[in-house]
Amino acid sequence: MTMSAERKPPILVPASKPPHDASKSAAFIFVHGHGDDAVGVENIAHQFQAGSKLPHMSWVLPNALENRDAMQTAWYVPTSLSPYPSSRPELDDDEDEAGMKSSMTYLVLLIDQLIARGVPERRIVLGGFSQGCAMALLTGLTSKYAGKLGGLVGLSGYLPLADRIPALREEAGMSRHVDDDIELFLARGTRDTLVPRRHFRICYETLFGLGMKQEKVAVKEYEGLGHTLGGAELRDVCEWLERVVPAVE
Repeated sequence: MTMSAERKPPILVPASKPPHDASKSAAFIFVHGHGDDAVGVENIAHQFQAGSKLPHMSWVLPNALENRDAMQTAWYVPTSLSPYPSSRPELDDDEDEAGMKSSMTYLVLLIDQLIARGVPERRIVLGGFSQGCAMALLTGLTSKYAGKLGGLVGLSGYLPLADRIPALREEAGMSRHVDDDIELFLARGTRDTLVPRRHFRICYETLFGLGMKQEKVAVKEYEGLGHTLGGAELRDVCEWLERVVPAVE
């Protein structure tokens, strides 16, 4: 897959009522899905702000590179997600680990920039939709910020490289076991056929198997929702964010 070298800068939506002290601010890096861009998710930030929700929080909406062959944006080369276990796993396409690591490097840079502006690590949430969910989870588990952020949000996605997470953590100088207190919000729609429920289940079962505390993980399914973002889901994300990165007086 040939990726364009030029990346559009992220869309930055500043806090509607930024605190005078940067240490009391918060930021949400929200990563779009395959074939989309930052403009496609920008309205979420504006919806929240129009409802006077999380006025202390800024939004960072990054853009994936464009796949020149498919004329689509992508964080990595996608692989098909079957609703059934493979009968010949040795014949399955390999996941694009190199592409994922490249995208993860970029997301880590965005976190670096927020911290340089004075936003505390624990006041930064990383989340995404579909491929963006996959990248948020991978970055939140295997990058230098693993266990250090305020929380992770994964919507209509899955955990990529699930079998490789312990080894990737070890390569990054961390324990194979996840022993931090990070908060996690995982959700999908019951009619999502692009990311079958099997992969959603593998995601949270893998996380619990790695040692993530079940009481720290909110797992939700929305009846009748397809591979898209729903109103009830976004209201729940909003309430979760208000708890994880609340306004500080």
